[in-house]
Amino acid sequence: MQQKILILDFGSQYTQLIARRVRELNVYCEIFPYNKIPDLTGVAGVILSGSPHSVNDADAPAPHLEEIKRKKIPILGVCYGAQWMAQEAGGTVQPTATREYGRANLVHIDTENQLLHGLTTGCQVWMSHGDTILKIPNEFKVIAGTNDVAVAGYQIAGTLVFGIQFHPEVYHSTEGMALLRNFVIDICSCVPDWTPAAFAETTIAELRQKLGSDKVVLGLSGGVDSSVAALLLHSAIGTQLHCIFVDNGLLRKNEFLTVLEAYRGMGLNVKGVDAADRFMSALRGLSDPEEKRKAIGGTFIEVFDDEAHKIQEVKWLAQGTIYPDVIESVSVKGPSATIKSHHNVGGLPDFMKLKVVEPLNALFKDEVRRVGAELGLKPEILYRHPFPGPGLGIRILGEVTPERIRVLQEVDHIFIESLRTHQLYDKVWQALVVLLPVQSVGVMGDERTYENVVALRAVESTDGMTADWSQLPYTFLAKVSNDIINKVKGVNRVVYDISSKPPATIEWE
Repeated sequence: MQQKILILDFGSQYTQLIARRVRELNVYCEIFPYNKIPDLTGVAGVILSGSPHSVNDADAPAPHLEEIKRKKIPILGVCYGAQWMAQEAGGTVQPTATREYGRANLVHIDTENQLLHGLTTGCQVWMSHGDTILKIPNEFKVIAGTNDVAVAGYQIAGTLVFGIQFHPEVYHSTEGMALLRNFVIDICSCVPDWTPAAFAETTIAELRQKLGSDKVVLGLSGGVDSSVAALLLHSAIGTQLHCIFVDNGLLRKNEFLTVLEAYRGMGLNVKGVDAADRFMSALRGLSDPEEKRKAIGGTFIEVFDDEAHKIQEVKWLAQGTIYPDVIESVSVKGPSATIKSHHNVGGLPDFMKLKVVEPLNALFKDEVRRVGAELGLKPEILYRHPFPGPGLGIRILGEVTPERIRVLQEVDHIFIESLRTHQLYDKVWQALVVLLPVQSVGVMGDERTYENVVALRAVESTDGMTADWSQLPYTFLAKVSNDIINKVKGVNRVVYDISSKPPATIEWE
């Protein structure tokens, strides 16, 4: 049975980062809300996350750890998790005079302690809390401290229960990975065998057993998630997998044909569907972003449903759902408020009556790419920048028309190909162009013009949750701007977006 680390989430912004760090150790882990503890079979250790709450709040999150402690499963409380365990055992946790946030150094470390073995006295850690542990119960032993935080770490005597008031999972905790390795590998005795190759092998075997001789339909998008899902399914059931790749008329220039050929070259059983006219009809007269998204999503469902019904006796719908989507749906706070619709195709209507299979729902995006590389996915798809489900429809601000699509496709093509030519494409997480609903005065030759403005956007990120704007070379931007204005009729001004996320989002709509 596979060993795993269980992470109990109290609503911290860093919870997913804890999971990513554990998985970097090649150990499987899962996140669950603190109040929905699953069956503990196979659980080798438990990590309690931080929280925006105070343990002194009237409605402070309070986990039930009795079964975990009875089974003597090792526990690591991080920040709120550490404070809650200390207070629950009779310690004192109080607000600090000033919020302890940012870099600190461990001036006291019990290097004989299993959790802190190998850490360097004075190493930097990241603090993020408004409360601090002022007094610990008698059975608690202090194992780390800073100049301002006397109890930066503790262990409960005679147990494998630990608490730390800093965040080892963030980049600023310079020896945080060593601490997590001590806990996961040494204390919890996890074997680091959860690798891309092992995941692929296990998943293919499970899919083969689960699906048997059933037919499966999958909507391909040209992106890495659906493509890796397709390869796993194809490896398991071969031509029983029926892939549908829809051209909504909102793809990049020449993308429909090039991606379709790439899929066929991979041996996939894929059908390309040209439905551009249906999408254009649905979008006619719409300029509101939410209405456009709904029109695009609704039309996709109709087209996909029409094509799926042409395949006889389909039993399953496959989707490229990844782990952050799963976490969000069962988060401590419940599903988040709708910021925008149809960010990903989240399913099809009930009338399709299909069972759902999601082979990637245990993986983060970077893990999906590693599995794709293991399966031999072509680099042009594997390392393709994220592309939204509604495509260029949400990069054309205002009404979407064939002429505006043409302009944006041409500009986008110049920008993306220039990034590739100058070896900048792989240094950027996502690059895009937005066609603005404004026109500006320009001079071309001896004539005044009144034409479109386009905004270039390039960001650097690891997971898209936060992002910084890419500081592309000025000489590169100057050349791209010149090429766009000279080669694309209808554009006379180019601007570059230097907003980070947050407060801005990556896409403009």
